[in-house]
Amino acid sequence: MENPQQNSEEGLMPKSSPPQPNPAIVANEAGQGSGFPESDKSSATPVVVLSTLVAICGSFAYGCTIGYSSPAESGMRADLRLSVTQYSVFGSVLTVGGIIGSLVNGKIADLVGRRRAMWLSELFCIVGWLAVAFSKHAWSLYLGRFSLGIGLVLMAYVIPVYIAEITPKNIRGAFTAAFQFLLTSGLSVMYLVGTVVSWRALALIAAVPCLLQIIGLFFIPESPRWLAKVGREKELETTLQRLRGKNADISMESAHIREYTQTFEMDSKVGIFYLFQRKYAYPLVVGVGLSAMQPLLGATAIQYYASYIFSEADFSTKIGSISLAIIQLPVIGASVLLTDRFGRRPLLLASTIVMCLSLAIIATAFGLQGTHRWNEVTSVLVYVGIMGFSVGYSIGLSGLPSVVMAEIFPINMKGLAGSLVIFIHHCINWTITFTFHFMMEWSKTGTFSIFWVICAAGVAFVTFLVPETKGRTLEEIQASITKLSRR
Repeated sequence: MENPQQNSEEGLMPKSSPPQPNPAIVANEAGQGSGFPESDKSSATPVVVLSTLVAICGSFAYGCTIGYSSPAESGMRADLRLSVTQYSVFGSVLTVGGIIGSLVNGKIADLVGRRRAMWLSELFCIVGWLAVAFSKHAWSLYLGRFSLGIGLVLMAYVIPVYIAEITPKNIRGAFTAAFQFLLTSGLSVMYLVGTVVSWRALALIAAVPCLLQIIGLFFIPESPRWLAKVGREKELETTLQRLRGKNADISMESAHIREYTQTFEMDSKVGIFYLFQRKYAYPLVVGVGLSAMQPLLGATAIQYYASYIFSEADFSTKIGSISLAIIQLPVIGASVLLTDRFGRRPLLLASTIVMCLSLAIIATAFGLQGTHRWNEVTSVLVYVGIMGFSVGYSIGLSGLPSVVMAEIFPINMKGLAGSLVIFIHHCINWTITFTFHFMMEWSKTGTFSIFWVICAAGVAFVTFLVPETKGRTLEEIQASITKLSRR
């Protein structure tokens, strides 16, 4: 059996693939180029740029939802006389909606298409925001937040997939990674605007990007790969021509998209149990592993409870929170620019290493807390550790798992695999957010030491299992990975 690491380093393209529609496709050897018709000089046409901008309006809306609960807490609790428990339910029911939505998000995107799935996600979000904005009782807040959770989890799946399926391979990584950049932007806007407006007005403001995306979706094309999947041949040609430009020759690319889609559709049956066939083992392990790493390495805990962690370290929560808001955007912006230059795996590896070192600093800092000599240093070390963790997370693990997962799953299993991966992510996410305070009460040092050990395992996971997908068409990546799983 070949070493998966060796295959990924050599470009993942095997010397022979499962049923090839055209032998010329794989005329090039591994690492010598893709052999696929899509030009390396493909550029971002106005239609591709517009389509991506419309799609990532949903990312901005996602960030608004995540960032809403923190600035809204004091005003909402005072106006509606909510207890701590009631507000905790309000915050956590978003994840519950996400768990429910993850059971069907991939199937919905496969049945109705990528554009309609984005429409549906924004309708759930608008209904949720209106319910929150005009709530007079706790139960309507819960319903609104639950609706938002369903909308967000559908959005989290379909937006990276749509962008990956419409963009040329040489810019696909950066355009897909823009999902996380806009998400972080939405979160920061909520933090800033929430300091000057009421919680009801903030909910209405958060609904604006949802409305903008609904309008924009009328002006962008459907994913050509989804059109190939459902057999709409004429629309496939027309859509691909719009995306690549009026004068571009898309005959070869459209033929290979169609042929590879048909190959994968015929190669397996549809059903959740067929997802666990040996040929899908490798992409499934990579997808689930990357998705699980985000909450398991402590990212969820730090994002949700940064102020609490700063407070436990006797550091100013205001300075810490402002620092986090400032530092994330430029780092994620750099990640977007570097994704297609350096590749996915190098950035993920750098990300997990920096996070691992930062977690070690935080664990050590809390371990020194209470000692007479080092007690004053604890707060500074925790601040440095959290800033370092935020930089590491933002440069890779924050957005790149969505990029990789949008690339590695074949079209016939993309919906089922996406649902499974996001379901597992949200279950772990809920577990971490629910248990974090109890873990900190047990041992602050122990909590971050556990995160550090898992992060060290994450470094090994990225090093030995995560493939490099830079500069290759989706068909090449998926055929190669499926072949690797069979070996």
